[in-house]
Amino acid sequence: MRKSILKSLKPDIIVEMLEMAVAFENWNKVMERADMLYQCVQSIHEERQEYRSEGVLARHIHIERPLVYYYGFSHLMRGMAHQKLGQVDQARACIDQYAELGWLEDLDEVGMLVVQEFRHKALVNRYALEIEAGQVELLEEFVNFLLEHPEERLAGLKVITEAAVRHRWQIDRVLDMFEDQMLGDGTEMNSLNNDDMYHYCYQRSLYEQWMGRPQEALEFILQAIRLGDKLGMDRYFIRCTALLESLREEATAEQIGRYRVILESVGC
Repeated sequence: MRKSILKSLKPDIIVEMLEMAVAFENWNKVMERADMLYQCVQSIHEERQEYRSEGVLARHIHIERPLVYYYGFSHLMRGMAHQKLGQVDQARACIDQYAELGWLEDLDEVGMLVVQEFRHKALVNRYALEIEAGQVELLEEFVNFLLEHPEERLAGLKVITEAAVRHRWQIDRVLDMFEDQMLGDGTEMNSLNNDDMYHYCYQRSLYEQWMGRPQEALEFILQAIRLGDKLGMDRYFIRCTALLESLREEATAEQIGRYRVILESVGC
């Protein structure tokens, strides 16, 4: 991309475009936008270096976060896209890139905090990548990590449950360890984690179905349907109703009643 075009782009606008592409699960578009963000911030960085070498004050470019954030975010998003496309080696390479961002010059205190945050994300996502790839020998280590980091538990359980469905692992013991914390106090649903909770409930329903527990599967899919509606994601809602219909013969009258109430509430 030409430097003249790059200079006209705003990193924060590209971040918004990336987040939209992720929301629609358009992974090729995510890759394209991540590359655009990287080239944009690289152009800003190179320009700053040129001005510094000449002893001239660099032109002001308004960005909402430290420059290092955009480097990290571009690698993070590219890694996510590779992972979703099943390109494990490329995803690992991206994780390595945002695991250590301390090479950027003149990092202030805020910038160093960003570096630490991406280092933590790299650790979490490395576990997730290898678990999803079928590395069951890392499961206990990952569970211990989640026990030490409560803020990562929901996303981590989503990863473990999805891997269990894919690789046919029995993870009842793991789920029992976290059950009270996940569903016991009613605080698991909020605007910050509804998406993770939806995916967890959907995968948990598939897991319970595979384990031969249809009523439990229905409970989780009913919860996922409510979350899909709350998130306003039609494809989530459609995916859930398709799964529920496949379980309808095993549903209790009470579960079917709740399902009808949900459908009526959304105008179906």
